[in-house]
Order: sequence, then structure tokens, then C-alpha cells
Amino acid sequence: MIAARHRRAVARLETGAELTDTILRAPSERKAETWLAEVDLDKARGEHDAYVQVLRTRLGLEVVELPADEALPDCVFVEDAAVVCGDTALITRPGAESRRRETDLMKEALKDLNMNIVEITDENATLDGGDVLFTGREFFVGLSKRTNQRGAEILADAFKDYAVSTVPVLEGLHLKSFCSMGGPGLIVIGSSDHAQKALKIMQQMSDHRYDKLTVPDDLAANCIYMNLPNKGHVLLHCTTEEFPESVKVFEKLKDHMLIPVSNLEKVKLDGALTCCSVLINKKKPDN
Repeated sequence: MIAARHRRAVARLETGAELTDTILRAPSERKAETWLAEVDLDKARGEHDAYVQVLRTRLGLEVVELPADEALPDCVFVEDAAVVCGDTALITRPGAESRRRETDLMKEALKDLNMNIVEITDENATLDGGDVLFTGREFFVGLSKRTNQRGAEILADAFKDYAVSTVPVLEGLHLKSFCSMGGPGLIVIGSSDHAQKALKIMQQMSDHRYDKLTVPDDLAANCIYMNLPNKGHVLLHCTTEEFPESVKVFEKLKDHMLIPVSNLEKVKLDGALTCCSVLINKKKPDN
């Protein structure tokens, strides 16, 4: 496991950065050929449009929506193409070779947002953004079928201000297939044995004591947390149609603005809520 680095007392995401932009990408038409038969492409498009509207209209974020690429059927899952923290964007090297060209347009979009770009050029490294959990204090990187140790090491070099620890992903596609952040210092975690084992490793590797919110369904543990001016704690999470028991757990978060977002179609392919956006937390300019 990667050795812990000296960390700042307070992370940039908590005090020195402000959520301003989000990057998304339209679903590819070609997905109809490669998705499982039970996935309804029209419904998936409708879910994507609703997702965009929540971010743009309800939450007031600047949404950069990239065009679909018919040669890249998984391009809607933009999270895997980049890891963004503060003013730095690490362009990944996805574990699936067929997805590596997805990073080209993502890199250009991040350049347009004046991000400092770091690229993975080591052909021995693989890294999917879905395996990267940033807590606001440190990074946890899942070692999975899509992400390896070398990829985690390059991430640690890119974000030297933060500790980076690796976590084995024994089941599921990515680390964030069963966990995410639900608030400052709050990890949302699925109830399966492998999810709980991963959480235990994260707790052992960290010198910070995290709170946890356990939900019955692993995929429901993937949610999007934001702390927004004039709105406070915001959590985008699954709907009752998808995971009714997990929604009951989220409803205990009385100090959060809770926004259910339907993901019925993409969840059939292990596509979760965080998969479809890259959030940009730009450092606030000095006065």
C-alpha cells in the first residue's frame, strides 16, 4: 500500500475551493448495440437529461456537456477519464483499452477550464476515476480489474498534498460501486461483506476518524455530495423505485437537501450516479 504523505490540516475541498463546474457527456447512439437487451436507450437518455437539469437548473452549476462519440460507446461515463482536485486534473489511463480515447476530449474540456493538466503516460499504469474516492482530506484508490498499483502511485505523485492509500476491490467494477462521500467526513457504504471489508481497510489506513452511513444496497451507496453556497449540504441519491430501503436511510440525513435522481437504466450496467459527471472544485482567488 502507498505510504501516507504529510497532509494539510484542512483540505482544499473543505475551505479553499468552490464547486463551480461539472463536465458530462451525452450517451452514444452506439450504446444500443452494446448495452444489454433490457436497457432502454430512450429511457437512459431521459434519465441523463434529468440529471443534467438537476445540476444546471436546480443547483446552478455551470454544465459543460461534451458531445457523444459513436466510436466510444461508454463515453457517457466521464468519471473514469479524469480525477480532479483543486486546480489539478489528472487525465487517467482507463483499464479497458477500448475506453482510452475517451480521455482526449476530456483533456481539452479541462484545459478550457484552465485546469493544470497531468497525464498518465506509463503504459504499465491503469487508472479509472471510478476507483478514486477523495474524502476532502485524502484519497483512497481501489485496486480493481480496471486500476492497478502503478496507476495509484501516479495519482499520489499528481496530488502530493494528500495522503493516498490503496484498497482491494474484491467484487464489483470499481471502489465507488459500493461507497462514496455523503458529507464532510461521512462515508456512505454498502452492506455487503466486501464493502464492509473495504471500509475497514480505509479506516485502518487513515489517521482521521470517519463517520459511516450504511445502506442495504451496494449500488445505492454511490451518491453525489456537494456543499453549495446558499444551499448547504446537497446529496443526489437513488430513487425509491430503485432502492426503497436505502432511500429510507438517506432520509435520516435531516441537514441535507436530498435530491433523488433516477438511474434505473445505467445501473443495469453498473453505471452509478458519480459515473456520469466530473465535478470541478476551483480554488478561490485571493482577495
